[in-house]
Amino acid sequence: MTELVFKGKEFVYNHHLAVPFRPLVPHPEKGIGPVALDGNLIIHGDNLHALKALLPLYAGKVDCIFIDPPYNTGNEGWCYNDNVNAPMIRQWLEANPVGIEDGLRHDKWCAMMWPRLRLLFDLLSNDGVIFICIDDNELYSLRLMLDELSQSSSNWIGTIVWKNVTDNNPTRIAVEHEYIICFSKDKNSVEKIWKSKLSDVKDLLVRIGSEFAVEHPDPEEMQAAYTAWFREHRNELWPLDRYKYIDADGVYTGSQSVHNPGREGYRYDVIHPKTGKPCKQPLMGYRFPEETMHDLLAHDKILFGEDHEKIIELKVYAKDFLDKLPSVIELDGRNAAYELRQLFPEQKKAFDNPKPTQLVDKILSYATRKDSIVLDSFAGSGTTAHAVMNLNQKDEGNRKFILIECENYADELTAERVRRVISGVPNSRGDEYKTGLGETFTYCTLGDPIELDKVLTGENLPPYAGLGAALFHMATNHALDPSALREDDFYLGSTAGQHVWLIYKPDLDWLKSPEAALTLARAKAFAAMDPDKKHLVFAPARFVSQKMLAEQNIPVEFVPLPFALYRIDRS
Repeated sequence: MTELVFKGKEFVYNHHLAVPFRPLVPHPEKGIGPVALDGNLIIHGDNLHALKALLPLYAGKVDCIFIDPPYNTGNEGWCYNDNVNAPMIRQWLEANPVGIEDGLRHDKWCAMMWPRLRLLFDLLSNDGVIFICIDDNELYSLRLMLDELSQSSSNWIGTIVWKNVTDNNPTRIAVEHEYIICFSKDKNSVEKIWKSKLSDVKDLLVRIGSEFAVEHPDPEEMQAAYTAWFREHRNELWPLDRYKYIDADGVYTGSQSVHNPGREGYRYDVIHPKTGKPCKQPLMGYRFPEETMHDLLAHDKILFGEDHEKIIELKVYAKDFLDKLPSVIELDGRNAAYELRQLFPEQKKAFDNPKPTQLVDKILSYATRKDSIVLDSFAGSGTTAHAVMNLNQKDEGNRKFILIECENYADELTAERVRRVISGVPNSRGDEYKTGLGETFTYCTLGDPIELDKVLTGENLPPYAGLGAALFHMATNHALDPSALREDDFYLGSTAGQHVWLIYKPDLDWLKSPEAALTLARAKAFAAMDPDKKHLVFAPARFVSQKMLAEQNIPVEFVPLPFALYRIDRS
């Protein structure tokens, strides 16, 4: 496997490990609905720190990541801001923004992306996938980086070419596209076939079928009316431009799936209803036994030709159509600006270069389940959240979104767009945005770093849930389940091999009192909950030795709180 080399790689290779954990601080007045860190989230803060803050709650739980990072064109004004402890990289902080004349701009871009991608892969589930928008400036660097980070080029799923513009300017080769690279964490765990039930053309044909069935109850009149309509609109119906028939059950086409593939199938006669003669049989016979064919005939699911010389076909209805995700998507990029004008009618231009909701919506319809968690750490105008909510409305799903945005417009634009999509925009020029979709979200910022060696000094004492989530993740390499946490009992949760406890309150006097210590009685009480499992207990102090615990066969191990970062157990 080819290794990507760039200046500064040795300094950022493990920089994600040096990034401190920070608690998520909710701001109820900026969200909609009750605060819920396990629900829809919008986080305002540096995405490197925000991704690290998400690890304790979401490590290995994110099903789909869709990001639109800077393309590094030299004209975007992005800045390198990571606090890496290396003289060369500290000099980069003084040379912002990264412009077209910067000879190190490609190195800086790789150094910026590397730790973020490391954390994104940590958050991704084993069967999860990541989509990254990019253009030719960093396409090849990104592909090599993903090969290396996923430890195998075989985890590449594919690359989508998005034809988003028509360039009529005189040039050598008109660039009219961008790319969306798709990678997996473990390709063998990802579903082998992606199909989507969502299609605008499908919805149109289903509606037309219902309308014609009411307007033309006579089957022959219905077919004649639909044939006229179909001929007029056929050029607009791809990929359903073969669905030229209609009956009381809807619009349909004929499929040769009655044929038995590859080997000899069933042999029997199917009588043509007009000629009264047996229809021509497929070369290898029928794939269905005769009883199944009788049932299909009884329910009018077989399509006959003009006479018995044509092999019968199976009726396949538009309502049952499952679309495939193509490697080329043609969608006008200007649609995104139009959407924002509808959502922000008071603004002339809300955001530069947004992505169309339809693009993200389409991709997520293939790559997510109805209960998937979708993450976007370069949230921009909030398109990904909009697409998730749209998709939930279309298929009655319960997907959740997590958006991260570092810029100052996180509240005024990113979150405001989500608020308007949820609540509706009565003065929008487009009817589709006047009524809201009615979901909820929690708006968060990042709290002070959780530095365990300062806990007993009283500096920036973190909340119980924030510290507990960080310790649980460090001790087990798993995300904390917030529903399992019992703060009053000092219980954090469990994994397959152990239970984890944290004796802590964000109160310095209490932390220095005997109440904060692990005692023999407390150790026995913890172990009694599940004597067959190990119990890991974080606490500022203890009044019982590990030797005594072992002698009494109490499966409890003490970890001193200020040194917990250095004494962790990943069993």
